[in-house]
Amino acid sequence: MAVYTHVEPDDLATLVARYDIGTVVSCKGIAEGVENSNFLLETTGGRFILTLYEKRVSEGDLPFFVDLLGHLASQNCPVPAMIRDRNGVAIQQISGRAACVIQFLAGISLTQPTPAQCEATGAALGAMHRALEGYTGARANSMGHAHWRAVAEATGDLDAVLPGLQSTVDQELAYLDAHWPSDLPAHVIHADLFPDNVLMLGDRVTGLIDFYFAASDFRAYDLVITHASWAFSADGKHCDPARAEALMRGYAREIALSDAEVAALPLLARGASLRFLLTRAHDWVHTPADALVTRKDPSPFLARLQRYSASDAASLFAVG
Repeated sequence: MAVYTHVEPDDLATLVARYDIGTVVSCKGIAEGVENSNFLLETTGGRFILTLYEKRVSEGDLPFFVDLLGHLASQNCPVPAMIRDRNGVAIQQISGRAACVIQFLAGISLTQPTPAQCEATGAALGAMHRALEGYTGARANSMGHAHWRAVAEATGDLDAVLPGLQSTVDQELAYLDAHWPSDLPAHVIHADLFPDNVLMLGDRVTGLIDFYFAASDFRAYDLVITHASWAFSADGKHCDPARAEALMRGYAREIALSDAEVAALPLLARGASLRFLLTRAHDWVHTPADALVTRKDPSPFLARLQRYSASDAASLFAVG
């Protein structure tokens, strides 16, 4: 359950009274999200999500996220609006935490997406990228290529996580440092568009959510993160060609990648796999046994890294 901070009923009533959303009917903690405390807030005016921002989300970054979501909503992207109070304020304080009241979007997150759902997600990602081409906001990617070595070092003994992992990571970091591109098309990206951050009704995308890793980086890097999380089996050992091709086909309806981007996809996918391998390994080592959040196994992203490193990796991104 992703609820780290308790909200007192009187404090909640005071917060809701600042808005034109009615009065509180109920407020229940929900499991979605692992970085923040999330509640399903029902008022006489409707349903909302109340998010309290915990330590991994800097309060100083919140104005960027509010502005980003406002921009995407203005471009008709299916993102949740940050609700503003009567004074036009979106970022509040409650229970010692920064907080936002956020629009509730209908839909469910998938665990076994179909090719049609992958295609819809690819198209939604491409449309989001088009909407961001002229966006002037920016945020440094604290989980980008420049930071992976520091994450590896902060993790400690990688071999204690998976046998032989230290050597694999050292070799991969050296390879990526030597070959990482510098001049691909870039703008703000989502950077974490896993299936649990997409809401769907049938084959229709109804929501792109959880933008708290959004940052400035290559758009093709965002695409390979989505490819790695939507096209593979849960253990990371099998890339489903139908799902992969559908995702790429949907994206291609919205964005025509440059030749340089297409050539870089396997390399970028190796980087994306390493990024999630390292952050999961770090959390595996440093998350206390009694923590509320469940640690995620890093090994599926080691398997993805190995697949993207194969000589035929470019075929994983083909559009038939």
